[in-house]
Amino acid sequence: MDLGLRDRVYVLTGASRGLGYATAEALVRDGAKVVVSGRTAATVDAAVAALGPSHAAGVTGDLGDPGTGPRLVAAARERFGRLDGALISVGGPVRGTATGTSEEDWTAAFHTVFLGTVRLARLVASAIGTVPAGEDAAIGLVLSTSVRVPLGGLAISNGLRPGLAGFAKDLATELGPRGIRVVSLLPGRLLTDRNRELLDTPEAQATAAAAIPLRRLGDPAEFGRVAAFLLAPAASYVTGVAVPVDGGVISAF
Repeated sequence: MDLGLRDRVYVLTGASRGLGYATAEALVRDGAKVVVSGRTAATVDAAVAALGPSHAAGVTGDLGDPGTGPRLVAAARERFGRLDGALISVGGPVRGTATGTSEEDWTAAFHTVFLGTVRLARLVASAIGTVPAGEDAAIGLVLSTSVRVPLGGLAISNGLRPGLAGFAKDLATELGPRGIRVVSLLPGRLLTDRNRELLDTPEAQATAAAAIPLRRLGDPAEFGRVAAFLLAPAASYVTGVAVPVDGGVISAF
């Protein structure tokens, strides 16, 4: 199946590893160009080298920094000559309960996880403008199954992610007439570095897997393929939805 990705250009945050990197791999495999970002130069450089310098460019930056977004958009246009969308992902906020996390932790997460995501999505939409008839553009937000089912010990994520899902839905309605699609992705128990920290023993991983209908933890590549499809022109009539990639954990329709 041709996803229509050849020579299209996407910016991906938090993409020097984990789910963002897995998506970048899937996009590049089908002919797209990517600009990947992360917080450390070494991991960004390694990601670009692995993806191939002719297919990828890198930007080191924190999504909480208002200057990161403009540099991503500029890199896409200067290196590859266009911008067709974005996958916006940030690291998970600190662990803790609703009363056991500090106001400082909530504020820091709000500025990075929430406001940083909103800022970049708005910037990408502005940079794309209005998509010509017959063309396609898409913005994807990497959230969590906590949008629908709160996760124990992750109160800040439980508080912020559902708000971003609501923002994405509203943005999809607003940008639809301009030909820009917006989707949310809800990853479950995928073996990223983050989940390896949360599930730090074989016993913890086995317990988590037993609660998943598919009875196994997911591979980041499985998420990457879904995300690449949703960003691609092949999904040109899909917008305003939140798509779980969770092995069936969310039991609601």
